[in-house]
Amino acid sequence: MTLSYDLYWSFRSPYSYMVTPRLMALEQDYDVACNVRPVYPLAVRTPEFFEQQDPLWVTYFMTDVFREAAYLGLPFRWPRPDPVQRSMDEGYRIPQPYIHRLTHLGVAATERGGGLAFLTEVSRTIWGGEVDNWHEGDHLARAAERAGLDFAELAAAVDADTARFAGVVEENQVAQRAAGHWGVPMMVFGGEAFFGQDRFDQLKWRLEAAGLARR
Repeated sequence: MTLSYDLYWSFRSPYSYMVTPRLMALEQDYDVACNVRPVYPLAVRTPEFFEQQDPLWVTYFMTDVFREAAYLGLPFRWPRPDPVQRSMDEGYRIPQPYIHRLTHLGVAATERGGGLAFLTEVSRTIWGGEVDNWHEGDHLARAAERAGLDFAELAAAVDADTARFAGVVEENQVAQRAAGHWGVPMMVFGGEAFFGQDRFDQLKWRLEAAGLARR
């Protein structure tokens, strides 16, 4: 029997980027399916979240993401440009052309059966440190191609019905909170939420207990 779990994931989350290679390997090696459910980042959903944090939160976060990427052996650099835009006056309360479209593309890729591969390839393009201006040229198209998808077709679908894709993301966000948390990456299996890329081993442990079988 194929086991399945839900994945709540954001293109602006470095930790989401860090967990995708392990989730890809899990699906390749074991009879398990990942139900990808892209969400907008907290900076867009709840911009006041960052305004309320102790200043040490940012200092620790910026130390930890580089350390964790090095520990996992993953290339890492803060994206150029950041998928979420910020102004000095309004913070994150400004139009967000990059992250909305990225998230909608993730939904479209999922609907075509290539969600996890798309997240993996695009997040590597954005966070892996080799690409400047990931939003220009053919960078996203080549990432989609590596995931086995037609970027032009994805983009056309997203641009033709923005409201529908935004609605799917909103449904994902409601389901995420109902499952027990608001952060990403968050995996949900058997009604149990596993928040954070460092909960991958616990997720696999639960799957194994439920009969996870090698392919």
